[in-house]
Amino acid sequence: MTSTLRRAASPRYLMLAFLPAVAALAALAPERRVALFVCACAAMVPLAAWIGRATEQLADSLGEGLGGLLNATLGNAAEIILGLAALRHGLIGIVKASLTGSILGNLLLVLGAAVLAGGARRDVQCFNATAARAQSSMLTLAAIALLAPAAFAAVSGRGASGSSGLSLAIAVVLILTYACGLLFSLRTHRRLFLGTGCRASESAPEPAAFVPWGKGKAVAVLAGAAVLAAWVSEVLAGVVEPAARALGMSDLFVGVIVLATIGNAAEHAGAVQVARHDRMDLALGIAVGSSVQMALLVAPFLVVASRFIGPHPMDLVFTLPEVLAVAAAVAIAGQVAADGESNWLEGVQLLAAYTVLAALFFFLPA
Repeated sequence: MTSTLRRAASPRYLMLAFLPAVAALAALAPERRVALFVCACAAMVPLAAWIGRATEQLADSLGEGLGGLLNATLGNAAEIILGLAALRHGLIGIVKASLTGSILGNLLLVLGAAVLAGGARRDVQCFNATAARAQSSMLTLAAIALLAPAAFAAVSGRGASGSSGLSLAIAVVLILTYACGLLFSLRTHRRLFLGTGCRASESAPEPAAFVPWGKGKAVAVLAGAAVLAAWVSEVLAGVVEPAARALGMSDLFVGVIVLATIGNAAEHAGAVQVARHDRMDLALGIAVGSSVQMALLVAPFLVVASRFIGPHPMDLVFTLPEVLAVAAAVAIAGQVAADGESNWLEGVQLLAAYTVLAALFFFLPA
């Protein structure tokens, strides 16, 4: 009885109350957009926690790399839904800003929080450096893919409107490259993505492990939480812009920081949770793998989808601050992943870089 009461009083259960609050506001008072926005953000927290816990349970049977891939894929469902909803309303600038923010958030905020949380109890944590470098190389390709359309638009003098064909061609290349990356990680070189099984420090006690779930329960919890997260994300897509206006935020800040942070909730919870259990291969797979998916799959998919569902086709011409921010994030994340080891100070450095970039986007003129 005591354990049941403890579970019922935990924040994960208490914050589920925001789900009916979102439903009530959406049905009875949709004009209260700020309240709806706040409740929807809060409702994402317990859903993200359940996604993280279910993913860790599945990772025991799927392996670290596959578990990270599963979490990143389901976590990115929120960004896809938000992106499609925004494209239907012609909010292309916000869609592109949210893509940038998701890459930054995963590489700096999510990975930084995971490295800090895991390193706080240990001198060092280790992970598969070869797999990490392979993911970092994919991110370097993503940075090049963002730079090329922006450079074309600037040099040609035709602006973003003249780069639609180039953006579509780059989108096709990125999707094909992502498919090759899946073949590499899941088939030809799967051994590199199964995790090192390394525990670098024996000085700190391990956190208590979860009571094992059956695979059926883990899949059911993961699917249910993902469906609810998709619904909450759809609500957010409809209110985030007017709510942000009421709170005095610019479109760029809304996309890069607000929408991306909300979309990254699942990855954030999952990566931090598994890092605390000294499973850095899985944490890295969640954070970096999600960034790779955003850059090489979600962004190109939205470029193609915009030609069918939006009033205007979306391109890959990003602003100069966005391109520079992504390049900087790829560089510092690559440095952290290069040696196959991490410590709490590297987590602080990643979080500091994210804070600096967030301040940049906040103070940029609207």
